[in-house]
Amino acid sequence: MEAYKKWVRRNKDYVHSLESLANGLTWLLPERFSASEIGPEAVTAILGIVTAINEHIIDTAPNQMLADPVKPNSFPYSLCISAIKDLETLVEVAAQHYYGDDKKWNFIAVTEATKVLVRLALFRNSGYKMLLHGGETPNIEKHLGFPSSQHNGGGFQKHGAHRGSNGQNPWNLEGRALCALSRFGENARMGSDPVWLHGVQHKQAIMEPPPQMIERPSLSMILSEKGVQGALFLMGEVLFITRPLIYVLLIRKYGIRSWIPWFLSLAVDTIGAGFLTQVTKSRDYHLTASEQDELKRRKLLWALYLMRDPFFSKYTRQRLQSTEKLLEPVPIIGLLTAKIVELVAGAQTRYTYMSGS
Repeated sequence: MEAYKKWVRRNKDYVHSLESLANGLTWLLPERFSASEIGPEAVTAILGIVTAINEHIIDTAPNQMLADPVKPNSFPYSLCISAIKDLETLVEVAAQHYYGDDKKWNFIAVTEATKVLVRLALFRNSGYKMLLHGGETPNIEKHLGFPSSQHNGGGFQKHGAHRGSNGQNPWNLEGRALCALSRFGENARMGSDPVWLHGVQHKQAIMEPPPQMIERPSLSMILSEKGVQGALFLMGEVLFITRPLIYVLLIRKYGIRSWIPWFLSLAVDTIGAGFLTQVTKSRDYHLTASEQDELKRRKLLWALYLMRDPFFSKYTRQRLQSTEKLLEPVPIIGLLTAKIVELVAGAQTRYTYMSGS
């Protein structure tokens, strides 16, 4: 296994290219989007899991782990979320094949509930940082956040935890003396260090405390130090995490053709995004570049509402069919348009392709 890890890390560009090619070819597998597509979906799921494992191996390389000063997670949350997402379509197809269209939503609900639990655990374990790509990408960028809190990269430091450049407490008498002696010895060094300085440096090295890990903020710490803004951020993230499960449970109750799940899911997305927008407008809170990209990505996911029933059946499908008929006489372009419309219409029949979760 260690040999495989070394090979993946050494040839990561080649691995990425091979995975992209393989995943792209799965869309051309025979019987894709047909009634008996369990085989193609199983192949796709296996390739997806292998891809997720390779990404996890690359992300957990020793030089990558040093980038985050916060204690790393002992549980591979990102890998777990990626594996569930790769399996969810296979679960949907198998459930529909063996149990029918109505009962398949029970299995989809279990899958979504599992993702919610894992994401909530990751959200808590990461110090209540914004989830990137639904938790598949670790959020390890440093940011200032609320200046009233002594935190870095989403973690809070305790008061008195700051150290001098030599690792000693600057307000400690012995620490100040050792730091002064060390600086004096460095300035007075002529070819070789005096014997007495080696003794002082050795004593300093023994007394120097190990590097402290940044403490992750707790829920009560965020609410007490960030107040309303912190509460809005937490509610916005929790709504984003739980929205897919709410949507599936509403579909189980009202059916896929009902407008109630569609509108309520859109309302949850809108409210959650509104909370996060309100927080980001505050002068006390600053998003990292990755978090800004994540908010843009979430807004782009709203386009999937055009592909979800009943909106798709009532409006989008007609637009696609009219476009296909319009471009059908055009050589090559008409053929490509017909294929694209076929793939889009086939993918729309699968909840997991249009869930945005």
